[in-house]
Amino acid sequence: MCGLCGAFGGSDHWSAGTGATGAGGTPTLERRARAALANEVLRHYGLTLDEWAGRFTLRSRTGKMAMVEHFGAIWPEAEKLTGKPCDPLDPAVIEQMEAARR
Repeated sequence: MCGLCGAFGGSDHWSAGTGATGAGGTPTLERRARAALANEVLRHYGLTLDEWAGRFTLRSRTGKMAMVEHFGAIWPEAEKLTGKPCDPLDPAVIEQMEAARR
């Protein structure tokens, strides 16, 4: 994972409000759309992400949980919960995602 995603701090991620998800509408709809996209990757690590009250809740299959303030903090928290690297750009993860869409 690129360390810059979690390094900027703040209450928002660079992708917030860009309309990149195509969800349009409110900030809540945008956060939920980003969570849905992130879940496509996170499921390969046994994790799920939900948007709740302007924050994200990250959960493992074993019941571990972390509250995440902004989107950029998801990957470092995912690594803490799983105890292993979680790379959304891992070619194996991307291949699995593409295969699931076929």
